[in-house]
Amino acid sequence: MGHKPHHRISTQLRFSFVFKMNYFFATIGTFSVLLLLFSAYSNINDLRYRTKTVVGHNLEPTPWHPFFGRTDKPTAFSLIQCSYFNSCPKPTFSRFIKPSHSFSANPLPSQCPSFFSSIHKDLAPWSQSGISLPLIENAARQHAAFRVVIKDSKVYVDLLYACVQSRMLFTIWGLLQLVQRYPGLVPDVDMVFDCMDRPLVNRTWYAGHGAATPPPVFRYCTTKEHLDIPFPDWSFWGWPEVNIQPWEVEYKSIEKGSKAIKWKDRVKFAYWRGNPDVASPLRVALMSCNDTEKWQAQIFRQDWIKESTVGYQSSKLSSQCNYRYKIYAEGFAWSVSLKYILACGSDTLIIEPQYEDFFSRGLIPKENFWPVRQTDLCQSIKEAVEWGNGNSSEAEAIGRRGQDLMRDINIDRVYDYMFHLLVEYSELLDFKPKPPPSAQEVCMDSLLCFADARQREFLERSVASPSKNYPCTLPPH
Repeated sequence: MGHKPHHRISTQLRFSFVFKMNYFFATIGTFSVLLLLFSAYSNINDLRYRTKTVVGHNLEPTPWHPFFGRTDKPTAFSLIQCSYFNSCPKPTFSRFIKPSHSFSANPLPSQCPSFFSSIHKDLAPWSQSGISLPLIENAARQHAAFRVVIKDSKVYVDLLYACVQSRMLFTIWGLLQLVQRYPGLVPDVDMVFDCMDRPLVNRTWYAGHGAATPPPVFRYCTTKEHLDIPFPDWSFWGWPEVNIQPWEVEYKSIEKGSKAIKWKDRVKFAYWRGNPDVASPLRVALMSCNDTEKWQAQIFRQDWIKESTVGYQSSKLSSQCNYRYKIYAEGFAWSVSLKYILACGSDTLIIEPQYEDFFSRGLIPKENFWPVRQTDLCQSIKEAVEWGNGNSSEAEAIGRRGQDLMRDINIDRVYDYMFHLLVEYSELLDFKPKPPPSAQEVCMDSLLCFADARQREFLERSVASPSKNYPCTLPPH
């Protein structure tokens, strides 16, 4: 890469947080799912809307998902809302001479999964130009929900508009856990995040000789037509609004559920359960495939409001592994459901995806999933099921390899991906990051203080410990 960092990452620096648990608040009643799905009022009782204005830029007057019919974005709010905790504790730095005090004595780290090499591709648009501070600031004005600066192992956040539900809260928590996991190793970075579903940085706008440098924007997914940089989504640390636990907890539960019934005893149909009411023509079309005799499929509409009143019994992911085939259908954009579907060990039928997240680049057709056409959708599902039932051993093996992929993408690998992405990204910066005046330092205590009772419960289940091992080795270009 053309630009090198102004610093070198030291593997001898050990950093540990003073983690204080504060329980000053009485239990807060969980907001209703209806409010959470159609409002950005989570945690703030008086959150008013304003139109996001960008000097010198005209924003397209299109509805901002998921607030259909609106042309504005919800205003930002402060992360530090607690009357009992107004600042972060000073971190305790410990400098050791012996590597064994901070990392394993084994000097040879494991090899990262091959799809980690996508990091190079994702950052290629800036490999020659580098990333300047004005480019970051312009990206923040045009695209950012929030901007994150990591400086000397401290995390600072500048909020620009409010994210849906608790996405921002859990994403920032994940970055704090990364710093906790690899103390002293995470480089200084200045990053722009958008927390909504669909990518916005169109590749064609920045193609050709003399084209402007694209804004570096991190989000949860991208497409081949976009330059948005994929980053692990918030649900790896939990999604309390739909009762999904942190990934480490949820995967173990799903894997246990998958072992409860053998492949030969599983239902011989394709299964999908989800919400079709997310501006997704694909999911609407999928609903018409609900016919076990004609299409060999059982399709269920998910009513999250009803689920919230019955304790999420029908949506428990570990109890949905009793089908041989499970369908993945994108919604408004990509869906976090992909990892949970693959984790079941069923033969995953993926309907021609447009979007990709950071790990889906590890998917190989007919190796760890079965591709399904969007055209003649129901017929394509039927063909996949009939092939699988006629080739049971091969279909079972595809499902097992899909589950193996998700087993390998444990939370350790999620942190390793984040680490390498930030390291490679930091080498492109041609300035020394420092938090802007409007940014606030955040830490685990301040986020726990800000979270409501249910969010805090989920966050506390995903606290990372300092690693005893080096990050895995990134595959070469």
